[in-house]
Amino acid sequence: MTAAPKILIALGGNMPSDAGAPEATLMSALYAMEHAGAQVHAVSEFYRTPCFPVGYGPDYVNAAAKITCDGEPDQVLAMLHDIEAQFGRERVQRWGRRTLDLDLVAVGDLTLPDQRIHAEWRNLPADQQTSAVPDQLILPHPRMQDRAFVLIPLCDIAPEWRHPILGHTVRQMVDALPSEAQKEVVRL
Repeated sequence: MTAAPKILIALGGNMPSDAGAPEATLMSALYAMEHAGAQVHAVSEFYRTPCFPVGYGPDYVNAAAKITCDGEPDQVLAMLHDIEAQFGRERVQRWGRRTLDLDLVAVGDLTLPDQRIHAEWRNLPADQQTSAVPDQLILPHPRMQDRAFVLIPLCDIAPEWRHPILGHTVRQMVDALPSEAQKEVVRL
């Protein structure tokens, strides 16, 4: 029997929930994942990061987790969306204020749906990223390599995970970020 692939999750929030401040919400979301059947193997430090894009709301608290759970990637995503809803997440505005954001970043070395579609979303012009929403799951997350608030927490728990398309480890992707972007992600 093969072991279940490690699933990388990015966690974030910049508004309080019924669980409390964003830090408490992220901790509660990790417990909710376990309650839903996931095994949490590692959790990064928590970081304060500027809202992305700048000006869309208060600063975020971000983290990353490495989990395993049964089910296909779309079932894992559905579980994450259910947990977001438990903590008051409303999908009103893309990249808006939110109590909880759980992004499915990667499932082992799986690429979904294929490299061509992944490249289209990875190379989507910045002015279209706030309005364009894929109608299918794209893995690994198509812009993870550009986001310090995802990569720096991931580097705490999976520095040697290698992007199956780009060929770079998380550590290499962090090192490739502009130093200004790296400095914006501050450990709490």
